[in-house]
Formats: sequence, structure tokens, C-alpha cells
Amino acid sequence: MKIFRDLQDSKIDTPTVLTLGVFDGLHLAHQTIMHKVVERARAAGAASTVVTFEPHPRAVLHPETAPPLLHTFEQKMEGIEKLGIEQVVVLDFTMELARMSAEDFLSNIIFGRLEAREVYLGHGFAFGRNREGRFELLYTRACELGRVAEEVPEVLIRGRRVSSTMIRRLLTAGRVNFARRMLGRPYGVESRVIEGRKVARSQLDYATANLKPHNRVLPANGVYVTLTLIEGVWRRSITNIGHKPTFGGDPEVTVETHVLDFDRELYGEKIRVRFLHRLRGEMKFDSVDALRAQIDRDCKRAIRYFDRAGVQCSDSERMRDEG
Repeated sequence: MKIFRDLQDSKIDTPTVLTLGVFDGLHLAHQTIMHKVVERARAAGAASTVVTFEPHPRAVLHPETAPPLLHTFEQKMEGIEKLGIEQVVVLDFTMELARMSAEDFLSNIIFGRLEAREVYLGHGFAFGRNREGRFELLYTRACELGRVAEEVPEVLIRGRRVSSTMIRRLLTAGRVNFARRMLGRPYGVESRVIEGRKVARSQLDYATANLKPHNRVLPANGVYVTLTLIEGVWRRSITNIGHKPTFGGDPEVTVETHVLDFDRELYGEKIRVRFLHRLRGEMKFDSVDALRAQIDRDCKRAIRYFDRAGVQCSDSERMRDEG
């Protein structure tokens, strides 16, 4: 997949069939749009294209209300590529771009430089100065030029609209199973393994990988059944998110992953962790022995979770596909 940060780059393939948006999380609604773009681009003999923005527009216009992103930029690009998109045009969201009228955005960029033959928008997406550009304007201009514009219907699960905002709410409430349904895959983070206080190994006899995730959104404090990618292999694991209250409490949230049936130092290595199921909330124990006994129970529950018919196979295979 080609990634362009300069609209003047002569290597941008045109004409295009495209979609535009922030696409944080690449959830089921985003996937529906991109599958449509790929399908129509093949039929039209055009380049399937995603137009996105960096940074998030609200980080420039209203930084105090800018949402924490589910994906890093690299994760988003990787995910878009896996959906079959041929090229991504990353627009640097500046105040200059923010002041561009919706009419000029369409004429200069979408139907101009990118020669869009067909454009597919997510439900309710707006563009241009003061978000004045709505689907109705896009549709009118497309018709005038003999092009195609379509608003892709929203995706609902249990009557709730699939959106990045809803997924953030679910994760911060610890509802990783429901978030997983909206994402179409388990939510995950990636991190380099850092050196921690070594409490788990020295006092609990459990080796853990201490993480400082690159992702800004973490599930609610608690213990989770997870899959951890180490050297290309997804391994069973449990992950704790919290402040370690039994050991006096850390001022910052810490993330620790214990990989089942695995005992090797991982300092400095890059790993990924996918959250499958929440076992319990964060708890403070009266003694180290009580905490150790609870961790034993957590591990056994995680093993039972994985041993249930189809759980390990379906998740590990899907995760291997996601790389």
C-alpha cells in the first residue's frame, strides 16, 4: 500500500474511488466502507483510496476536547492495508486546511487532484470549514460532474451505533467483549517491554512483562484474559491494568502481562496484547499470599476460557491474520 503526505506527489494513482475520514479504530462501520471502496475500485479500474487526516482535526481545532485515539498512526495504516486499500492520502490537518470551504475541498482535492470517480462517506461525516460540507453537497457536486457519491448506512449492534466514541466508552468501562464485537476483532495495544519493580517475580513467583503502551486508550482497571504476540506467535496470557494497591499503589496506571507457560525475559522487545475477556476488577488484598492465591485462580480461569471449544482457535487464527 502506498502512503502519501503530499498532494503534489506525482506518484498518487488516479482516477480514484475513495472514502475520507479519521477512521480511528477501523471498526465494523469503517470496514464496511472500505470493503465497498475496494469492490467499486476494482469494478471501475480505479485506485482504491483512503483520505485521512493527521493529527485528529479536534486536536487542532479544540484540543481540550480531542479524543484519545484507539490506534497509533502505524496501526491504522497497517489495518487499512489489510482491508485491501491501495493508497492512503494523509492530509496534514492545519488551520489553513480547516479554513478551506467545503466547495473548495471537493473541487480542489477530491474531484480535482484525486480525480474521484466515486466517493463513499460514513453516515453523518462532515468536511470543510465549520463542518459545512455534508453528504448532500457531495452528492450534488458529484451529480454535476457525472460522478457517484453514496452515504454508507451506519452499522448497529444491539441497537447501538458502531462508532469510535462508543468503543472508547465500552473499553473504559471494561466491556471488552462488546467492544470486540464493534471492532470485529479484540481490542489491542502494543508496547516495548520496560523494566518494572519486579514485584511479581520476587514476591509472587510470577514473571510479568511490564508495558507502557503506545495506545492512549486502555480498558478499565482490572484483570483480563489476553493473547500476547511474541516473535510472531500468539500466546495465552493474562494482563493486569491498575495501580498495584496491595503494594502501596503506583501513581500511574501500570500494565503487566503474564504469559502462561512461558518464562523468558522480554526487556526491550516489542509485543502486542489483545484483550479477550475481563476476569475481575482491581482489588486490594490483605497480604501477598492472598494476592498470590487470587492470581492462581485468575490463571486457572484464563486456561478454562481458552480451553472452551473454539475460543483459542478462532482468536489465535484471527490474530495471526492481523499480524
